[in-house]
Amino acid sequence: MATGADKGKLSLNALTAMVIGSMIGAGIFNLPGRFATATGPFGAIIAWAIAGTGMYMLARVFQSLATRRPDIDSGVFAYAKAGFGDYMGFLSAFGYWLGSCLGNVFYWVLIGSTLGRFFPEFFGDGSSPVAIIVSLLGIWAFHFMILRGVEQAAFINTVVTIAKIVPIVVAVLIFIFFFNYNQFSENFFGGLDMPEKSLVAQVRDTMLITVFVFLGIEGASVYSRFAKKREDVGTATVLGFVAVTGLMVAVTLLPFATAPRAAIAGVANPSLAGALELVVGHWGAIFISIGVLVSVLGAYLAWSLICAEVMFAAAKSQDMPKMFAAQNGNGVPANALWLTNIVVSLFVISTYWSADAFNFMLDMTSVTALLPYLLVAGYGVIVARTGIGYTASDANERPMDQIIAWIAVIYTLFMFVAAGLKYVVLVAVLFVPGTIILYFWARREQQARFFTPVELVVFGVTVLAGIIGTVGLMTGTITP
Repeated sequence: MATGADKGKLSLNALTAMVIGSMIGAGIFNLPGRFATATGPFGAIIAWAIAGTGMYMLARVFQSLATRRPDIDSGVFAYAKAGFGDYMGFLSAFGYWLGSCLGNVFYWVLIGSTLGRFFPEFFGDGSSPVAIIVSLLGIWAFHFMILRGVEQAAFINTVVTIAKIVPIVVAVLIFIFFFNYNQFSENFFGGLDMPEKSLVAQVRDTMLITVFVFLGIEGASVYSRFAKKREDVGTATVLGFVAVTGLMVAVTLLPFATAPRAAIAGVANPSLAGALELVVGHWGAIFISIGVLVSVLGAYLAWSLICAEVMFAAAKSQDMPKMFAAQNGNGVPANALWLTNIVVSLFVISTYWSADAFNFMLDMTSVTALLPYLLVAGYGVIVARTGIGYTASDANERPMDQIIAWIAVIYTLFMFVAAGLKYVVLVAVLFVPGTIILYFWARREQQARFFTPVELVVFGVTVLAGIIGTVGLMTGTITP
């Protein structure tokens, strides 16, 4: 029975389940097709080596900061504010919240496209009128469940996390059983009908989905204020990372040993269902599709919690308007949850006009996460260089912590380049009104100045990028 002090607190197992539940959502079920479209096993191995190293370093930064700065809760944006000032803290919080909202939209598009495998006349590719109506009903059903309490929702997330791993593990075991070395060798460098492009281009084309599938690595950090033990935050982050990375690499590489690359690239989303169907027949697609629905609904629950928590924590630290710091009788940030689900609903409705809602939402979600990750890594460098939070006994850890943080910085900068200018300016299109509405509102409440000189330059660059993105959308140069 929980003591009064532990009531509403999360154990190491619950925090680890939060990380795994946040990471294993929609992305892992789309790895075979997305990778097979871009490259073969050789390129995939290089891509995972880059992504795995970069994200592991980022996980280590989260772990280190949880230890060095135990006074900072909801660290994703709070670290950015501590290191780079109020406006960068706001951009980090808003960007992370916005990316989480877009990720939730992607989940509903995937649910629609999964149902579309069996009811194509109703659900289509996940952006049909029926799919949108079903998505809206689901969004608000989850909304009212979460309003009943975070502890209950976290328990459901733990149960769902266990349930959704089973289909993935079964699929991996089936791929191992049908492993064909000759087929794997034929596919290794792309095999037949491989598009003519360099290895660098092949790897670059996989980078955004690797960011997407690693989203959630910071789940324990976001919920650090609920941890029973502060040190559990860093431990849960690394445990979740190691467990999920192993599954993702297996799901990516093993299908190459069971079917030609071109056949895997041609299956419909969710591509893991199609890849398994190539091996065992139609029942494999049904089996994975059920797993997708369970997994995505569980991940949606976790990300709904994270969305509301980020907005709530930002409001408590005066980076967002104070109305979003309000909690209901169950300790849930109700106003933040209402805003989150209204925005998610509007984005879901907008998918009706998107040419490829599935991949567009996936890529936009990935790019919006990069700025918060970059600022966290940058703050990791600052903490290690200045020695904040280090004692005399652990001062010898500072050089290695600084190297790890620098690698995380370089990785996130590389990901910005890999993403391409299109998605960067589209994110700026959303950052500008977010700044004008939410940031200015919060600053007026505090009667504080809007920008320092450096922050004014950052805002100017953001406005310029937003104008470029808006013009691109209006002229058709950029298409969603």
